[in-house]
Amino acid sequence: MTPTDPATVLLCYCSCPDAASAQAIAEALVGEHLAACVNRVPGIGSTYRWQGVVTTDSEELLLIKTTAACFDALRARVLELHPYDLPELIAVPVERGHEAYLDWVRTNAHA
Repeated sequence: MTPTDPATVLLCYCSCPDAASAQAIAEALVGEHLAACVNRVPGIGSTYRWQGVVTTDSEELLLIKTTAACFDALRARVLELHPYDLPELIAVPVERGHEAYLDWVRTNAHA
């Protein structure tokens, strides 16, 4: 599969400022079938430049499993729900994995 093939499984990264916003986004994405699974990784530290100032914050990272077919709708929903002005949302195509799990993602994430 190619990255643009609708059946391609994607792993998306999205950092959130706190557990409450991360949980709300995770529940919405899974509940609306835009993602098959969302893992929440608490306690990450992020250092970045924002408005000319180097900043370090504690965040919670979402690892979102979805498909290329769902990505546009998923992105729109994250932008609606996320409290940041410029949320991080990066999608990486999954080239290899346990095929039964990847099929499960395809079955449970559908636009």
